[in-house]
Amino acid sequence: MFQLVNLAHKFSLFSEQWQPKVVAEMNDYQFKVVRIAGDFIWHSHPETDETLMVVEGVLRVDFRDGHVLVKAGEMIVVPRGVEHKTSAETEAKLMLIEPRGC
Repeated sequence: MFQLVNLAHKFSLFSEQWQPKVVAEMNDYQFKVVRIAGDFIWHSHPETDETLMVVEGVLRVDFRDGHVLVKAGEMIVVPRGVEHKTSAETEAKLMLIEPRGC
């Protein structure tokens, strides 16, 4: 059975920020949507890579040696164990692709 997910509709169902919502699952992975604005803390993921896809807005990902701006329609894969901090000057809408339980 296939699963069709309308991202615009999923984002319309909530307004809170920094609270990812699972919208689909595939094998051992979850697809989550999240609204963000402002800064998150420095952190890393020792067990898995992190995939961030920007649906709307601009995401800034800071690393200890620089930063990357990720725009709508782009994605970034942060390797496991790499310390980083995400932020957005104005609200951005993201999709996260992560192993279940992360």
